[in-house]
Amino acid sequence: MPIRQLPSALVDQIAAGEVVERPASLIKELVENALDAGAAAIDVDIEAGGVRLVRVLDDGHGIDAAELPLAVQRHATSKISVLEDLAAIRSLGFRGEALPSIGSVSRLRIASRAQGAARGAEIRVEGGELSAVSPSPQPRGTLVEVRDLFYNVPARRKFLRTESTELGHIARLVERFALARFDVAFRLRHEGRALLDAPLARTPEAHRARIANIMGEDFIAEALPFERRSGSVTLWGWLGQPHAARNASDQQFAYVNGRAVRDRVLAGAVRQGYRDVLYHGRQPAYLVYLDLDPEWVDVNAHPQKLEVRFRDVRQIHDFVFRAVHDALGVGAGEAAPTARVAGLGIETAGAAAAGAESADAARVVAARVVAEPAMVAPELTNCFGASSQSNTAQSNSAQSAGSLGTAVAQLHGIYILAQNTTGLVLVDAHAAHERVLYERMKRDFGGQPAMQRLLEPRIVEVAVHETERFETLAPEFAKAGFEIDVLGPGRLAVRVAPALLATIDPAPLVREVIRDLRDDRGSHHLEAAAHVLLGNIACRSAIHAGRRLSLPEMNALLRDMENTERAGQCNHGRPTWTQLSLEQLDLLFLRGR
Repeated sequence: MPIRQLPSALVDQIAAGEVVERPASLIKELVENALDAGAAAIDVDIEAGGVRLVRVLDDGHGIDAAELPLAVQRHATSKISVLEDLAAIRSLGFRGEALPSIGSVSRLRIASRAQGAARGAEIRVEGGELSAVSPSPQPRGTLVEVRDLFYNVPARRKFLRTESTELGHIARLVERFALARFDVAFRLRHEGRALLDAPLARTPEAHRARIANIMGEDFIAEALPFERRSGSVTLWGWLGQPHAARNASDQQFAYVNGRAVRDRVLAGAVRQGYRDVLYHGRQPAYLVYLDLDPEWVDVNAHPQKLEVRFRDVRQIHDFVFRAVHDALGVGAGEAAPTARVAGLGIETAGAAAAGAESADAARVVAARVVAEPAMVAPELTNCFGASSQSNTAQSNSAQSAGSLGTAVAQLHGIYILAQNTTGLVLVDAHAAHERVLYERMKRDFGGQPAMQRLLEPRIVEVAVHETERFETLAPEFAKAGFEIDVLGPGRLAVRVAPALLATIDPAPLVREVIRDLRDDRGSHHLEAAAHVLLGNIACRSAIHAGRRLSLPEMNALLRDMENTERAGQCNHGRPTWTQLSLEQLDLLFLRGR
């Protein structure tokens, strides 16, 4: 076949394959045009999942009648004019491809009235063929109708999904726009039925209401609002609590200069910020906005503008990671924000509390909180601070009690009960010890951690493929204080272990950690992999349920918690302790009534 010039209609249809993948794709282009036109209200109406009809109406500054024929020509745009403009793009659209591409694979009608024009005008495009411009009663703004998508490209139409699937993509898209621009009202209707109605949100309360409408009341009720600045770069938004992490990533929204993106650098940095407080395999929920100089980011990196390139990837990654990490952090001696006792039916002073309800709560708590006497147990000298079981040590521990008070009992081998000047402190011993160990190991990692050579090497039997996995993690094990040799396929020998874990058999610990890390998706980043390793070691090494602790051991753990950053949360994001004030206890037992 000889080389020849393709017809312009075919060129447009080929280009449409990159721009118009499905109904949601063309709606994205049309809504971006509306936002660039300064719209304050955007209505989207669809039929048959957007295949039969897509109608987008906005109240922006409109298109002049004389420019309508040019607006549907390829590479015609008002948003850039010279090459240098690509280096600092501030608009959402800029290529001038959307309208001609849409017109080449559908029946397109554009009606618009520019600001200050006496009347409106419209133009039609059907399969790439333009009609003459004609008058239109269109009020200020622009109306774009797209009918019978892919009517002239049946091969493309066959690849569309079911109506409900296409509708789901559209709804998700409009939700992303609604979360990007609180200063714009959005409405989405399918065959006359309202799917989303997001009025203008000018106040913080209205912002929260819109977020709740899209992401759910549970998210916004507990999400942590935050804002971090570094020069001209700002990251702000809402971070979902670690305990509310999900199996899917459907509640992750990220924006760069108001543009919804799916960027690996940004998503990876946010996830890394959660690394100390998130279960393996769980996905955090978040809504974050990154604002920076347009010259620092290239948005012309993806046909649908979903991905961006940062000029300084490492600087942006580290800034985002640190901002999220710090926002989620819980200082030493502070309880996690999720450690609330509202579930007990307890209200603070000044709030109404029904007597019957409080009485029921009191009966429930009284039935559960039956403290066991403290049991004498083998010392955990290497895990906590010094823990002599003498009466003198116990007295000194009580005298030096900090914000978490003095231990009085252990409950069911799980919880530590302590009293402080405020009231009752409840501690999950395993979760608290896990955090203390983890932070210690992070401090020692890569330095000179105290190590102890075993009298005899401990042989670890693993699967053959797990031996290969260990070889990629061997440097991190060494930095953590282990000396482990590969004896052969499926056989490892532990010769040295961290002194911190001297009382623990290292063989099952190493075996379980390797298996835990086998499918870890964050292991491509060296530091992230190392911290995951340390977190697994800490989790496996911490005291477990049923371990009876002496009072000095419990007090030693309380003192360690008071001096450990993030001790209010375990490595998986669960709270480690909570407080019941005397006032709350009085309400619980109806004292003074």
